[in-house]
Amino acid sequence: MKKNKETNQIKIGILGGTFDPPHKGHLYISKIALKKLNLKKILWIITKKNPLKNEPYLKIQERIKLSKKITKKNKNISIKFFDKKIRSSNTYDLLRYLKKNMKVNLFFLMGSDNLKNFNKWKKWRQIPKLAKIIVFPRKNFSFNSVATKKLGKKNFIYIKSRKINISSSIIRKFW
Repeated sequence: MKKNKETNQIKIGILGGTFDPPHKGHLYISKIALKKLNLKKILWIITKKNPLKNEPYLKIQERIKLSKKITKKNKNISIKFFDKKIRSSNTYDLLRYLKKNMKVNLFFLMGSDNLKNFNKWKKWRQIPKLAKIIVFPRKNFSFNSVATKKLGKKNFIYIKSRKINISSSIIRKFW
């Protein structure tokens, strides 16, 4: 088992989102995180709706089904849905729930595009206390944001990797 030497806890990555639809970019950063951060597992936490975005294009059941299909060859990636259990779609509530119910060291994965509005997330200043924030490069987005300035770069781990030029919103334009 892959455990954190400091805390002796298993290292778990969390990739949260609507996955509307899931795509190879999600899979790519998951594989990179497993390898570079020496994680035991990555949980794709699919949420019914992003609190800062419009209604999803696909129904939650379809997004879960597609996510399971795209990850079926990757035994270290699990698909989960917690909105009903925690009665929230917010990252803070999710991480707090996981921290309370699992004795693990959490690594929250995100693309640099999410840094732009990170300071609008519920209790965003508390998130680094619950999980290490891992940021992957995205084309046309930088690592600079209100959140990185306010929280300090020490609260973020930046992963060097190929920039993936794919997003769920680009895919939906072709449907």
